[in-house]
Parts: sequence; structure tokens; C-alpha cells
Amino acid sequence: MRKRMIGAGFALLGATGLHRLAPASMRGIGAILMLHHVRPRQADPFRPNGLLEITPEFLEALIIRLRQRGYDFVTMDEAVARIAAADAAVQKPFVTLTFDDGYRDNRDHALPILERHACPFMLYVTPGFADRSARLWWLELEEAIRRSPRVDTTVGGETLLLAASTPKEKQEAWDAIYTRLRRGDETQLLGVVDRLCATAGIDRPALVAGVCMDWDEILALSRHALATVGAHTMTHPRLAKLDEAAMIEEIDRSRTAIEARISRPVRHFAYPVGDPTSAGPREFVAARDLGFASAVTTRPGLLFAEHAAHLDALPRLSVNGDWQDLTNIEVLLSGAAFALWNRGRKVNAA
Repeated sequence: MRKRMIGAGFALLGATGLHRLAPASMRGIGAILMLHHVRPRQADPFRPNGLLEITPEFLEALIIRLRQRGYDFVTMDEAVARIAAADAAVQKPFVTLTFDDGYRDNRDHALPILERHACPFMLYVTPGFADRSARLWWLELEEAIRRSPRVDTTVGGETLLLAASTPKEKQEAWDAIYTRLRRGDETQLLGVVDRLCATAGIDRPALVAGVCMDWDEILALSRHALATVGAHTMTHPRLAKLDEAAMIEEIDRSRTAIEARISRPVRHFAYPVGDPTSAGPREFVAARDLGFASAVTTRPGLLFAEHAAHLDALPRLSVNGDWQDLTNIEVLLSGAAFALWNRGRKVNAA
């Protein structure tokens, strides 16, 4: 239902062009774009994590369109500087490209495009993915359901007996389990997915090794003139689900581990999952107290001068694989949709 409503909203605004009537005050001074995978389109009809991937062709078309619309592509350091000195009347709008988790396809498929267009980018790295000690639980869940004609599990005391023979049944099984897992804590989430992986015979570290860069690859990419490396916790937990000491350790250790590997300071941070149920005021204070120059959420929104007081809770515009259409991006950059989503608030940091 939510996906249909979003699609209907994009279709209405795109067809009528109403987003072009949004006042300049809604558009802010720039945007931080959030990306994950960049790779050729997958043929599998069961793709519950499809929202996390876009094609190389779409990335290139997006860069070209934004350049045509007058956007500068800037580093995160430059974005922070522009927020602090924001004057929408005199500066060009800007975008900062950010890639979460450290996927190898960022190097193989996105980097050649970024080089071709001289676009700087931020790579948020999770050390546990680089050394294969952390878990891509959402990918594990997808693979477990893909391999199973039936899924029997218990989540929070509730027994689920789910058919999973067809792509439609597999998607329904994913939705049922994923929704319940997101409500619980990290221990429950990992335990449920662990049991499903054991039943399906999934090699969890191999799954991570198949898609994430190792330390040698990250080190090489960190030396690229266009790259900046940021931290993304040690193991990618939903920080708000942890006690305060564990939350701070996840953030602080990730920076220390990355700096030890790339021999460069790590000044920027991204909250895993990053929605209000995963990162809130407690986490924002921690990132600020630990000295990060910026920390990004997944809360939707554009950037305004008011964000200078909230550099530890910056919004991002998700480049969503389910909506690979340039008009949709222009609708979002108009600010009209975010003004409704955030109820007129420029800053959403509560």
C-alpha cells in the first residue's frame, strides 16, 4: 500500500509538473544523496532488497541531469562548509553522493562513472563487513527465503508457517518476517535470521565476502582523489536498540578501526538504518561528542541553513532502486514532497 501511494504521488506530480511550482524556500541549499548498490539490473523476480540498488546507467543519467540543472557535486567536507555559510541567494545548489556499507560494486560499476564526471563521493565503511565478522542480515534473510519452498520460524513468540514456492509467496514471507524483525531488538533479529540460514545451508561470511570490499580494496579506494571514507559502526546494528555504552563503542571503534587501516582521519559518520527507530537524539549527541564533523541519517529531507546547528542529524535523499526515474528525483529535489513528509519542518532531528 505504501509503495502504491508513493508511486501515485510521483505519477501525479510528474505528470502535472506541480512540483515545479514549489517555492525556492522549499528547495533548500542542497541535498545528500544516499546510495547502496550500483550494478546491472538483476533478473530474479524475487528482489526484496531491490530498493538498495540502482543501475550504472541510471547513476550516470542522474549525474548528467543534475549537472544540467545547475547542481555542484561536492565532498562532505564542502557540504558541511556550505551549510555553515548557507546563503541560498548567492550559492549554487549542491549535492553530495554517499554510498553505504562498502559494496564492491561501488568500485566496479559506480567509480568509472564518477571518474568520467569528476564527482567526489563519500564511502561509509562498516569494518565488520570488511573483515567478514559482521552480518548482512537483510541479505541473509533474502537468500534463506529464496532457497526455501516453505519458511517456518518463530519471531517474538509468534509462530509463522509461510509458503514460499513462488516469487509472490516469497515476497509475502519476506514482508511478514521483516516487519516483525524490525519491531524487536538486535538479539532477536540476528537469532531468527541465524536459524533460517542454518536451515537453508547459507554460508554467512561467504555472503558478505561476495558483495563487500575487503580491507585491501577499501585501502586502495580510499587513496582515490575523489573518495572520502567515513564510519558506519563496527557491525551495522540499529544503534537505538543498544544500551548507551554499546552504542558509543560501535561508533567510536569503527572510526578507530578504519583510521588504522587507511592511515587517514575519519571525520564523517552514517547511522545504520538511520530512521527514527534506529537513531535519535541520544545517538546524535554521541556522534557530536565523539567529534565527527557530520553524521547522516536516512530521514528524508533537503539541506537548509538551519542544519548548521544539527550537523549530527543530517537528512538524506534516498536514490531508491524501486523508483529509478529522473522525474522522481526532480520531484524530491523540489522539496514539495519533503515539506509534506516533515510537516513543514526544515529540520527533523527529534
